Amino acid sequence: MHNKLYISSRSPLLSFENEIWKQGIVFIAGIDEAGRGPLAGPVVAAAAILQKKTRIPAVNDSKQLSEKQRIQLKTLLLSISGFRYAVSEIQADEIDRLNILRATHLAMRRAVLQLPETEIALVDGLKVPDMPVKCRFIVKGDAKSASIASASILAKIHRDEIMMSYAEKYPEYGFDRHKGYGTADHLKALKKYGPCPIHRKSFAPVRDLISPPPIQEELEF
Repeated sequence: MHNKLYISSRSPLLSFENEIWKQGIVFIAGIDEAGRGPLAGPVVAAAAILQKKTRIPAVNDSKQLSEKQRIQLKTLLLSISGFRYAVSEIQADEIDRLNILRATHLAMRRAVLQLPETEIALVDGLKVPDMPVKCRFIVKGDAKSASIASASILAKIHRDEIMMSYAEKYPEYGFDRHKGYGTADHLKALKKYGPCPIHRKSFAPVRDLISPPPIQEELEF
């Protein structure tokens, strides 16, 4: 493998990890999500644990990478000794019940619970309530932490694969092209065919096509 496929142990992308590793903490989970914005399909969170003193791929925020780059980086991540990760999906009906913010937070909590060795988590974005482990919350963390970037890539790939399978089940919507995001083509198909079972009925473009519109529960947590 060419060195450009990997980052230096002194890379700024490892600044948070190196600081924590120096404290004697071994298991740091990066946490990120994919799919908060789409009109259809699940929101997915991933948690990823990189090991100190291993060659770490040149990861980045998944939104800055092509599909080919993401897949290549996933292959490299899975080849790392001791690398481990977990994903969690929250489906459209649960998103409608909870709201997208709470659903995203729930997915993050469920993902890290699958990695019980986690000692501390680096989480992309603002504070997530009731996380089961100690956390540091990092705005735009997927561009600042290799652990979070790794989780970003894995969450994105996992969700894209789900949407490709839905494209076969509901071919009229073109999920293989837009992955559920509100593109012009998707909105056109939505108006023509109406919502399908994986559409988020609480999201305005979908809700506006339903009569009477759904009412989201008021939940306290």
